[in-house]
Amino acid sequence: MRFPVRSFLPLIAAFLTLLIAVEARVPAPRDDLSEKDRARVEKVTRPTTDFTAAERFERRQAGAATSTKRVNADAYSHPSANLKFEDEQRFLLGNGLFRKEWVSAPSSTQASDGLGPLFNARACQSCHIKDGRGHAPASRKDAAVSLLVRLSVPPTEKQEEAIRDGRLSVVPEPVYGGQLQDFAVAGLPAEGRVRIDYAEVPVRLGDGEIVRLRRPKLSIDNPGFGPLHPDVMLSARVAPPMIGLGLLEAIDRGDILVREDPQDADGDGISGRARWVRDKAGEWHLGRFGWKGNAMSVEQQTADAFFGDMGLSTPLVPDHWGECTKAEGACRELPHGAQPHLGAEEVPAELLDLVVFYSQNLAVPARRDVDDPSVLAGKQVFYEAGCTNCHTPKFVTRRDAAVPALAFQLIWPYTDLLLHDMGEGLADHRPEGTATGYEWRTPPLWGIGLAKTVHGEATFLHDGRARTLLEAILWHGGEAKAARDRVVEMDKADRDNLIRFLESL
Repeated sequence: MRFPVRSFLPLIAAFLTLLIAVEARVPAPRDDLSEKDRARVEKVTRPTTDFTAAERFERRQAGAATSTKRVNADAYSHPSANLKFEDEQRFLLGNGLFRKEWVSAPSSTQASDGLGPLFNARACQSCHIKDGRGHAPASRKDAAVSLLVRLSVPPTEKQEEAIRDGRLSVVPEPVYGGQLQDFAVAGLPAEGRVRIDYAEVPVRLGDGEIVRLRRPKLSIDNPGFGPLHPDVMLSARVAPPMIGLGLLEAIDRGDILVREDPQDADGDGISGRARWVRDKAGEWHLGRFGWKGNAMSVEQQTADAFFGDMGLSTPLVPDHWGECTKAEGACRELPHGAQPHLGAEEVPAELLDLVVFYSQNLAVPARRDVDDPSVLAGKQVFYEAGCTNCHTPKFVTRRDAAVPALAFQLIWPYTDLLLHDMGEGLADHRPEGTATGYEWRTPPLWGIGLAKTVHGEATFLHDGRARTLLEAILWHGGEAKAARDRVVEMDKADRDNLIRFLESL
């Protein structure tokens, strides 16, 4: 008798969780709070049961750091509202670097060369458009701008052991590495062209309305260095929005871990679990960033993006040739952009720190229409449908946050930062570290209502398949299936109010 592999996933997930050091994953009481403050925090973060009016401070969903600037295409590009003057200067310098277009080496602009040799973008802003989310191609004819493709192959038994122990996240494709770069410097072929074909998936709602979803099929055309491994696993990823990252980093680890329930002990069908990653010293850290929680900090996420997306070295990832593998020999023979008089890497520590500070302090915009009756009704629907089981509304950040402006703030990110099985429909069947091919980290929802105001072509979910918020909801499965089914069966008024609530975030 053959058993479906997926039936063993809960056991595998539980086994992986048990392998992680106990001291790293046990929630500890917050050591930054007095008993009085602890009681205040517990009270203010308690889920509401009153939907007749907005909660106190709800409009400023990032606390004192919330941006109250005019709503327009720059809504995601403002600094934390409570930054000191000297920190605003650091933010502006980081902004310049985030927007800077890098060039290949050698170049007369020695402080800006070193791009590639293989790359996905010339600037951070190229993917995080206006500091917001990217988008998937509308059709197979369109280029994959602001979308990249992760690559890996199935591990051997020895490599599986390294993955369980945190010494390895995935096994890169032998020639093309862990990420496909669809651009290259002059004289070198790109690794390939990303192609996405869509199949229509009609969904009938309870009131008879038909919503037509699109299921993507991912493939690689014109591979520049020969055929890919026959067992290669592909996963498309659109760039996520940049707002509020420093505040997510400042959430107390214990406040996240207390929401874990890998065995679904309470029987509610939700079994979120933490993603753990090791640093170079071998210490375990909670993965908070990336679609599968692969990065422990904004700094790591930034360094990984410089390396994988633009082929630039940093002190954290010092390889000057980026993702060029030994099998792409000509790639590693090309000049790099490190200048001894500027620093040992193409992006020296001082520049990396500025980009990290910028990324930590992109402000979350204030909510709109928090007292509107339809928004309040939609909020009630959001809670009653069970969406808050994963999209946790509120946290209070630590008092000793690395950036003082982000310390001890009541924030409303609507995420638990945990991994959840999202079902077959969203599965990429590509495990990454301790995350299975069915699991995704709950994305924050704050600011999502302005996604298309910032970038009109913005799309939703990890691969950008959803063109609207309703489409994104209808793709939910696995642990979120019960909530999704409630949305399907709602009357149109409730469903419209739900979308109005999301648009107010």
